[in-house]
Amino acid sequence: MKYNRFKPILPVAALLMLVACAQPHMAGKESWRAQTDIPDFAADGRLAVKMNEKGSYANFDWTYQNQVQTIDVNTPLGNTIGQLCQDQQGVLAVDSKGKKYQAATPQQLSEQLLGFALPVQYLHVWANGQWVANAPYQLLPDGRLQQFEWTITRSLNTDGTPKILLLESSRLTLRLVFDQMEYARNADAATQCAAR
Repeated sequence: MKYNRFKPILPVAALLMLVACAQPHMAGKESWRAQTDIPDFAADGRLAVKMNEKGSYANFDWTYQNQVQTIDVNTPLGNTIGQLCQDQQGVLAVDSKGKKYQAATPQQLSEQLLGFALPVQYLHVWANGQWVANAPYQLLPDGRLQQFEWTITRSLNTDGTPKILLLESSRLTLRLVFDQMEYARNADAATQCAAR
């Protein structure tokens, strides 16, 4: 039979098709919407920051509960090297030695600690496929969002949860790769940052 010569590659072809189906896909323009209430969630994964051709990598644990956003930055071994938390009182960061840094806004705190403004206060909005309300934005033909001098790209899992959130500006690139993101409300969650 003339199809016998294809028999050895059929399992490989089937595997490639399965892998292709399981790959995250870039979210299109239709996946973005105006900001509404953000559901409570817990997520974890890896992050990378690239600035001036130099990069830093870490793991993250991220929760958004009762409008309190907490991001723990961890080493690959799981040790927390810093925590960033935003609540109704403002934003604070805690380093691995327990020293606290506070500011009224995330922009002020990141400017103080890093020398540039990082849009931490909008990450939960963009990760959920929304543009920030009452602020100019543009949806690009390829499905990316431009807002606050950032270009935001989302890649989604088949269930619609984010797999990759990529933020690019003229100064730096921030890439979050999600291992998981679960939407769930924790009735016992605090209404302010634990470090206060």
